[in-house]
Amino acid sequence: MNSVKALAESPDLRHIPSIYVNSANSTEPPALDPEDAIPTIDFSLLTSDDAYLRSQVVKELDIACKDWGFFRVINHGVPESLMNMVIEKSKEFFDMSDEEKKEFEEKDVLDPIRYGTSFNSKKDEIFYWRDFLKVIVHPEFTCPNKPLGFREVVLEYSKRTREVVKELLRGISRSLGLDQSYVEKTLKLESGLQIFVANLYPPCPQPDLAIGFPPHSDHGLLTLLINNGVGGLQIKHKGKWVNINNNLPNSFLVNTGDQLQVFSNGRYSSVEHRAVVNNAATRLSVVVVNGPSLDEVVEPAKKFVTEEGCSPAYIPMKYKEYLEMQQGNQIVGKTCLDRVRAV
Repeated sequence: MNSVKALAESPDLRHIPSIYVNSANSTEPPALDPEDAIPTIDFSLLTSDDAYLRSQVVKELDIACKDWGFFRVINHGVPESLMNMVIEKSKEFFDMSDEEKKEFEEKDVLDPIRYGTSFNSKKDEIFYWRDFLKVIVHPEFTCPNKPLGFREVVLEYSKRTREVVKELLRGISRSLGLDQSYVEKTLKLESGLQIFVANLYPPCPQPDLAIGFPPHSDHGLLTLLINNGVGGLQIKHKGKWVNINNNLPNSFLVNTGDQLQVFSNGRYSSVEHRAVVNNAATRLSVVVVNGPSLDEVVEPAKKFVTEEGCSPAYIPMKYKEYLEMQQGNQIVGKTCLDRVRAV
């Protein structure tokens, strides 16, 4: 496995190898800056003693999930120093020698620790300008034991973000007209899957020909993202790609995933997004993907089927099977979600 980092640091690199050339880039219109303000959710209001304020932020969550599938979270209680340390320690991981990182190379999509490049280098026809580290941090915690201090930082960060996600899903449960603990109990979040992912996108000499990560939706319920301040995230909003820059300190970018779309019977849609690259600066992002218990069968909530008389839009599927289907194949838009649509 050849890392993109090593390739990008080659002193004579002027043109990217043909395996990284994404022909779709030539016909893709440029992304726009969003016309509407990105929804911002004040997390502190979800736990406020004021019932009116709680109800208002639940309404805002509903709009954010319906109209965007994407929002920013502020006042979440996770220390900014911890968030900065996560970025720094992730950079230190990628800065280790190839020999040191080699012991973590991916073998199976459910390996607890996976270091690799592209998305699925065994099946990708076009490689993506990206190196990654994926670590399953819950229900059982795993993490590389180097660089020094990385494991301790990831452990604390995974715990703190899990609490944020739990509270957000309680608010979303209410916004769907359910008891606030309904999502939590039904999908067994206590043993839910949480994956820590660090993504490295080095400078690319031909950024118009390459893609950091192709259009896709996330497989879980909610994904939290932070980065090192270098832009590159784009989401599809109202059929157009828009640039997203997290220029608000100490905030999370949050997007909805496929399992939330299935569970809500399509009321909330997972958002399609991608990562683009540049020729000047390294972009580093850290995402935490949060899903149901691996053994849980996910299907539309009964309220949206039996009580409201609607047909289920999706067939039941165990989350583990969905994850293996998505991670074990080439990633193309929302094709995995299309496979579980009811005929």
